[in-house]
Formats: sequence, structure tokens, C-alpha cells
Amino acid sequence: MTTIQLDPTSEQTWQWRGYNIAYQCCGDQGPAVVMVHGFGASWGHWRKNLPVVGQNARCYALDLIGFGGSDKPTPGTGIDYTFETWSAQVIDFCREVVGEAAFLVGNSIGCIVVMQAAVNAPDWVRSLLLINCSLRLLHDRRRESIPWYRSFGAARMQQVLGIKPLGQLFFSLLARPKTVRRILLQAYRRSEAVTDELIEILMRPAREMGAADVFLAFTRYSQGPLPEDLLAVLPCGAVILWGSEDPWEPIEMGQEWTRFEAVQDFIPLPGLGHCPQDEAPEVVNPILVQWLKQFDEAG
Repeated sequence: MTTIQLDPTSEQTWQWRGYNIAYQCCGDQGPAVVMVHGFGASWGHWRKNLPVVGQNARCYALDLIGFGGSDKPTPGTGIDYTFETWSAQVIDFCREVVGEAAFLVGNSIGCIVVMQAAVNAPDWVRSLLLINCSLRLLHDRRRESIPWYRSFGAARMQQVLGIKPLGQLFFSLLARPKTVRRILLQAYRRSEAVTDELIEILMRPAREMGAADVFLAFTRYSQGPLPEDLLAVLPCGAVILWGSEDPWEPIEMGQEWTRFEAVQDFIPLPGLGHCPQDEAPEVVNPILVQWLKQFDEAG
């Protein structure tokens, strides 16, 4: 079966609370699937998955407000960059664009977003697939269990970033192609997946007005839910995929979540890093397709 190639210029726009939200879709029949990216990413991080999953599903990927091609309003001027905000955006997207309850897929902080959406609006979420979920290691409650010197260092860095000129300088140093490539080579275990195309996908939004303010607002956000909080009350099932070589989110901590009733399966992905859906789509796509197929067979 021929895979559809997505044109980055063909993204669509949805109005949410007066802001422009970018999204991409692929497929016109079958169950609805909504994919949610991680911190600093966009729907482009699903460009290798949308065409494959879209062969048998109505597949969407949207840019959370503050990221990608979506608007980036100044924090605190009607928008707070929290999981409550982003989960509300996903729920409204299901209501207004998808038009029915959807299967939600998340990567990194996108996993927290889709779990929060399921908890807040269970009628609009059928099931979840979580890929290398963010452990939120800088959360206030996490710091209670780590050595004081590590906690102090993280808190001090957040204070420094809260000083706007210093925060802006930090972002300007970070948002450079060479720096982005170096960070990606840490997160990805397959260096050949770190392409110029990927770097441009991440760099393009970083050049837009407001991108630095969004970045700094989230780096100082140490509240909100931990993944364990949401897993304990999740009203639907969840399958978890995890790149075993993720340097940011240790798989050993994620494996502990199998104790939660909502976790239906935990699938390690050997030799992969933090974003396996992009690093190794030939591994992740069949799992996505089979995950959806089981619901069709059950129904």
C-alpha cells in the first residue's frame, strides 16, 4: 500500500478561544485518532506516522497552543501554559473538529496532556497510547525524594530563567541549529534520524514572536499533575511504549506504572530513545495500527 506524503504547507487552522491552532490530518474513514507532541515539538513530529495510521483511521495531529504553528500568546494574558489548558484544547478539538470520541496518542509531555484530557472528559476519549511519558522530574513533589543539592540546583536555575533578560539570553543560545542537533543526538539513539528536516521542524516555531516566553513559562512550571496522579484515576485503558535508551525519562521508572489497573500493556522498545515514533516509525507504526485494530475486532 502506498504511503501518503504530507506537505508541511498543507497544515490546517482551527480557531480556539480566539487563537489560531495548527493541525494536520490524514485519512477519511475509520476511528478517530489524535496525536499530541512533546515539549518544543509540533505535528511535524508525527509526519512519519500520520500517513501510515491514516490508511485505516481518521488521523489528526495538532500543535498545542504555544508550540509549532499555533499562536503563542504571552503567558498570563488569558492563557496559562499548563496541562489543564492543553487538555482543554484537546477536548475541544475532539468536540469541534473530530466530532466524536477519539483515541489519543501522546509523546513526552503530550502523554500528560492526553491523560488529563481523559480524566476531565472521559466521554470524549476512547483509549490512550503513551510514548515515553514525561516523568516530570522537576516537579515540586519529585524534589522531596531527590538529594537536596540536585533539588537546589534545579530550583535555582528556574529562578534565574525567571529573570527575563537572562531567560531570553538562555533561549537564544539554545534555539540554534547546532545546539538543537546536539540535544537531539542525546535524545535519539539512531543518529541518522536527526536530519536537517527534523531540525528545521523544531527551529521554525522557535523563531516566532512569543516562543521564548512560552519556553520559559513551561520550564518554570513545577506544579500540576504527576503521571502517577492521572494513572491512578484514568477512566480508560492505556498502552505504554518506551524507548529503552531514553536518557531523559528512565524506562525503569516507567515500568513501575504497570501496577496501575488502567495500564493494559507496557512495551519496551529496545535501542530507541525519547521519540521512537520519529526515530523508528517502522517499529512504532505497526503497534499503533494493531492497537486500533483490536478495538475494531472487539466491536
